[in-house]
Amino acid sequence: MLQPKQWSIEWGGRTLSIETGRLALQAQASCVVRYGDTTILATVVKSKNIRDGIDYFPLMVDFEEKLYAAGKIKGSRFIKREGRPSDEAILAGRLIDRAIRPLFDERVRNDVQVVVTALSVDGENDAAVTALVAASCALAISPIQWNGPIAAARIGQTENGEFILNVTSKELEENNKLDLVVAGTPEKLVMVEAGAYEVPESIALDAMKWGCKELKPVIDLIAKIQKEVGKEKIALPAIADDVKGIEDNVEEQVRQAVKKYIIDHTDDMIFDAPKVSKDERNTMLTKFEEQLKVYLTEKGFEADTHKAGLKNIKQYVSEVISARILSKTERLDGRKLTDIRELQVGIDMLPRVHGSAMFMRGDTQVLSVVTLGAPGDVQTLDTMEEEGKKRYMHHYNDGPYTYGEAGPMRGPSRRAIGHGALAERALEPVLPKEVDFPYAIRVVSEVLGSNGSSSMASTCGSTLSLMAAGVPIQKPVAGIAMGLASDEKNWKVLTDLQDVEDGPGGMDFKIAGTADGITAIQMDTKTHGLTWDIVEQTIKQAREARLQILGVMASAIAEPRKELSQYAPRIETIQINPEKIRAVIGPGGKVINKIIEDTGVQIDIEQDGRVMVTSNDAEGMRKAVKMIQDLTHEVTAGEEFEGKVSRLEDFGAFVEILPGQDGLVHVSEIAWERVGKPSDILKIGDMVKVKVKEIDQLGRVNLSMKLLKPKPEGYVDQPSHSASGSSDRRGGGFRGNSGGGNRGGGFRRDR
Repeated sequence: MLQPKQWSIEWGGRTLSIETGRLALQAQASCVVRYGDTTILATVVKSKNIRDGIDYFPLMVDFEEKLYAAGKIKGSRFIKREGRPSDEAILAGRLIDRAIRPLFDERVRNDVQVVVTALSVDGENDAAVTALVAASCALAISPIQWNGPIAAARIGQTENGEFILNVTSKELEENNKLDLVVAGTPEKLVMVEAGAYEVPESIALDAMKWGCKELKPVIDLIAKIQKEVGKEKIALPAIADDVKGIEDNVEEQVRQAVKKYIIDHTDDMIFDAPKVSKDERNTMLTKFEEQLKVYLTEKGFEADTHKAGLKNIKQYVSEVISARILSKTERLDGRKLTDIRELQVGIDMLPRVHGSAMFMRGDTQVLSVVTLGAPGDVQTLDTMEEEGKKRYMHHYNDGPYTYGEAGPMRGPSRRAIGHGALAERALEPVLPKEVDFPYAIRVVSEVLGSNGSSSMASTCGSTLSLMAAGVPIQKPVAGIAMGLASDEKNWKVLTDLQDVEDGPGGMDFKIAGTADGITAIQMDTKTHGLTWDIVEQTIKQAREARLQILGVMASAIAEPRKELSQYAPRIETIQINPEKIRAVIGPGGKVINKIIEDTGVQIDIEQDGRVMVTSNDAEGMRKAVKMIQDLTHEVTAGEEFEGKVSRLEDFGAFVEILPGQDGLVHVSEIAWERVGKPSDILKIGDMVKVKVKEIDQLGRVNLSMKLLKPKPEGYVDQPSHSASGSSDRRGGGFRGNSGGGNRGGGFRRDR
């Protein structure tokens, strides 16, 4: 028999409820968390076996996006089931991973998998935040050692500056100046991610503190649930990655010997000279490995036992480097704590592309390339929580060579998707409005070398390439990654983090923005959380570094170019009456497709009447614009046209003055002289010049040919009757027949 239990609290104006004992009972722990109508199932499983030969904690976090949760069926015609995770699902999974990972013991070598599945989403309450709360609760009640619980919240801001707890989608649409997710406790920040519109550093800090303070009710609730239904925690083995057990402790002896050797040779092998390049640091590690093999053999350790210690060389070196930073404020490459590595920037690196730039910081090198497209090139979003179009896209690419390694190329990793999204978020606030710059914008950052914050280098490279392409961004954006050296008592914040500095007790705190404020934040840590004095110091140092980087970037290009690349397409926007959209499209798209076929342009139409014509061919553009203008032209009295006679009747001639628009030249308006029948003078297909006499109350266009001809000498105007009547029309003594009046309404402006 199922024995579910439920708990709930009021939080942020809505009910947060947690249930256990009903679903996914084969998992080591599971729970269902509901916030509003957003409902998430979280499961946790730890493998029985230890993975041999790895030097990291194998945690897997998966966010399962289910379209049924939003009442949707996949848009693809052929595939209706969920397949590869969307970028949004990957980003949600990474957000949860960064929040829970620091609270595990890094020595664990068992696979731990956390799966969060969206069962229902209401479109208002964020699924990622609800999922993080669910993951925290599942881990807390599981038998797995984990230093939680924590909670998470999404923070927004009102127009008058007040913070909003768990801001809804609707509230973000109305005011998206701040969108910040925090995870941790009231005392410590474990994870933060934010997008903002140039928010001052002080407000960002206040928002983090306020958000973490509001987490307490949720943490207390999870702690209560853990006390009531939580399973007893399984004790960690003394040596978590000892695959043979700990009876003889040979592997531990090897590890201790390796660690002591590295500590003893700190001065003569690590800090003997500044290690400026990654190659020099790799050479140092290789030299350590070679000497340690000899040393361990001399100590009597068999060769097959060496691996246990040698695989931890980089970790032990990182620990030594962190200790030196704390004790002597000395970094491996000789920099001060607030120094940035050498910066190199350049633009116009590639021919033919619409914009390109290179940004290099130390060994980290990024080539960013801009492509401008027609409005129709935007990305269509059709995910569980998102619908609509995405106009600006930033894609991050790296390969094994980026890290000096060889390996298979399998497309973008989760890390690459996350880094691309961060740089994209950093630039979004400064992009021009779509109405002013209707292009679809794609930036691709090719990471050619990575050693410390390639995502922030991509942000800087994107700014440079966008300005080089002539995209009128409002302000340049730069970013920097901040690191941390810490132990139980001391800490120091490092500007411009690089590989060997990102060890135990560290953090990777990325902050991007303009000279006037923050546009994006992302932080993960290898501590159990950052105290607020660390966060405050980090934000302060990051701003100083950002301003310095912006200054160097300005030396390459200070503002967007006034003209687009000659290879970029041009877009001309025509504003038409929305009621005329059908005339441009035509039945079944016949008219618009004919224009595209004849001119080679791309045409995009918005519901507000904006018609955007995109082309690289000036003549094709001119021709297409003329065709659209003709189709949608609002005819007014007094205008003159040259049109083709399309139909002849006894009472007059119909003339096509614009595509799809006819007007009537009454028989009395063909010439100053008397005309018996229009066919006496005109034939179908003749090109004639006409003037619009009037637009009658029914919207019909009445034309005249004679008004564009010289009036005969001695001609005397006589009173005339309506052109649409059946009576005779007289003028200048010449008698003319009306031909029985107008028939069929065939001369309305829209044929």
